[in-house]
Amino acid sequence: MATVLLGFVSCSIFESKDKKTQRLVDEELQQIDWNDVDNYPLFDNCDETAIKVAQKSCFEQRILAHLSHDLQVFKWESESDIDDVIFLDFMVDSTGDVAIIDIQNKEILGEQMEQFSNKIGESLKRLPHVEPALKRGIPVRAKFRIPIFINSKE
Repeated sequence: MATVLLGFVSCSIFESKDKKTQRLVDEELQQIDWNDVDNYPLFDNCDETAIKVAQKSCFEQRILAHLSHDLQVFKWESESDIDDVIFLDFMVDSTGDVAIIDIQNKEILGEQMEQFSNKIGESLKRLPHVEPALKRGIPVRAKFRIPIFINSKE
């Protein structure tokens, strides 16, 4: 009876190297949190050795400052005052290119939405070079959402 039990326990000894490797890789992949990055996208003046919170803050501040500068010259034409928030969803891909995914709450801009969207798109194209986010040392794409406060009051 003991030899039969020993035979069942020792079956993994005969497992091929490829199967062992694949099993280990599968176990490792299940442990990775794919919804979080190890390093956020960075501009040249952001510290790559900073903690993740500081990296994210630097990245978002640079994006907001760039967009704010470009949108200050945008002329709002509205019959009523606008004082609201629009959310810009965008992605930084694995090469560092930035693209708009969606603009939410855009109905507040009415007919000017197309102009606004084009202005945002142009602004993102003129961003300084962005290093992509990293996951385990590999460049990956990362999605972001930032608020854009719209205030047409003088």
